[in-house]
Amino acid sequence: MEKTKTIKGLTATVKIIDKIYQKGRKVADNFKKNMPIVFDEYLPVWNYRAVPHVEIV
Repeated sequence: MEKTKTIKGLTATVKIIDKIYQKGRKVADNFKKNMPIVFDEYLPVWNYRAVPHVEIV
């Protein structure tokens, strides 16, 4: 993967995480309210991100 490059010279940076994550973990009750999930329009199953909601006091 690190050898991937476009015709224009754009390269990819790869970091492999070999940690084993527990399946079926539940998020905290207020996580979805404070960190809404934004899904990508093209590949929503693979590309999404959690966006923190910052409240200015």
